[in-house]
Amino acid sequence: MTHHNDAWCRIAPLYMAMLFACLGASAQDAADKTPGIPSTLPVAAPQTTPYKFDLSFKTASIEKAGFSARGIALTTVALTSGPGGVVRLTLDQAQQAAGAAANPLVRLGELQVEAAKQHRLGVQAQYFPALSTSFFDLHYNKHPGQVLSAGPPPVAVNIITKDSNSLNLIAVQPVTPLFSIYQLAKIARADENIARAKAGMPVAETASKVEKNFFELLVAQRELTGAEAHAKKIQAKWLTASSSGKPYVSTPQETDMLSAEKGVIGPASKVKELTASLDEMLGLPEGTALELVPPEPLVENISLQEATEKATANPEVIEAEQTAIKAHSGLALTKLTYVPTVGVLGGYAFQNAINLVLPRSFGYIGVSASWTIFDFGKRERGVKEVKAQAEAADLGVQLTKAKVAAAVKSSYFELERSRQFTQLARRMMSATQVVEASYKPDDPEVESARARMEADMFRAELEYRQAYAKLKALMGDRQ
Repeated sequence: MTHHNDAWCRIAPLYMAMLFACLGASAQDAADKTPGIPSTLPVAAPQTTPYKFDLSFKTASIEKAGFSARGIALTTVALTSGPGGVVRLTLDQAQQAAGAAANPLVRLGELQVEAAKQHRLGVQAQYFPALSTSFFDLHYNKHPGQVLSAGPPPVAVNIITKDSNSLNLIAVQPVTPLFSIYQLAKIARADENIARAKAGMPVAETASKVEKNFFELLVAQRELTGAEAHAKKIQAKWLTASSSGKPYVSTPQETDMLSAEKGVIGPASKVKELTASLDEMLGLPEGTALELVPPEPLVENISLQEATEKATANPEVIEAEQTAIKAHSGLALTKLTYVPTVGVLGGYAFQNAINLVLPRSFGYIGVSASWTIFDFGKRERGVKEVKAQAEAADLGVQLTKAKVAAAVKSSYFELERSRQFTQLARRMMSATQVVEASYKPDDPEVESARARMEADMFRAELEYRQAYAKLKALMGDRQ
């Protein structure tokens, strides 16, 4: 009966250690199911009511991009050229194509998130027992030693054989280190959340650059149209003046013609430069002509309170909060150095090295423990150091939130101002359409005025969209 009780006392610590491991793993698995920080990418602004005036372009169908919830996969957009090698392009298509062309940046974000995730999973794997094995085969050139047995006559006995081999299978289950593993898993999860928060930032920056180039090219094209119409007007004026007499180029005529030609060169050069820049972003061959489809006007409805509340999803705020979590976990981890390191081990061995003392095959179970009694204040200093770091991290969260809130407020007022200018430009453009009805549609002066109005409208629309994109970035919204 005593034999069974001793066996149970030896097996009980192993069962308890396995129970600790299962509970810890279950708790961490439940934490894994909590909502994380998604790494989303920016997509086009919501489509709203179209312009009430005609810009001689019709919005074509747009291929939508598909983004996965956890990865950062972009759908490739096929840009095909039309008659004359001209590519008809919408803003959505441009942003998607530029995202695909900038795939290394997307892949970099994916790799950073994946590396952080695998690190966290590796830390969590330490909840479970570590299984290991060892094998050795030794041959001694002499007998390892002799022991004389008691009683007459003395007999030489070899306890360790000359040829020895051993195979040992061992499992070690940590007990008190489980608390340290839990804190390490929290630190790894914080790093993963930071990586996810930053994953979509390069793609969002690329989309913003494409939008800016797209609208600047629209403005430059309208300026070129206006300059060419003005040149036609000058040419028509002097042709009419010289139709009754013999051709003669006067000084005023030459000055006007040169001025008109100079007015065309600037916008034409700008159109060429912006087209080349956009071609490079989209991965198109150099010199590809682009026909831009003006996007539908942006309409947003967001309040300052809503923007301030959503600013908690800002990547800077997330990084500061996760850094504070890491600091507090590090503090708990440092305090655990005062706790003894206890583990349960068990295994099975096959050997012929000490046959006279141990059986050829046997199993074993036991407990190992270690504890540092005195280390001249190293643990105490470490706790104070990490405690100061944790307090600094908490203060950093407060400062970051205050800075982001101030930036959101400033950006919101900028958005309101740009919204008013955009609405004014649209009303002026609509009023111009009514006035143009009484003029000849092919009048160069009317064409030039309309091109200038469209350029001003696109300029205001760009400022409006850039202000909205800045506010969304501060809010951490890249949808």
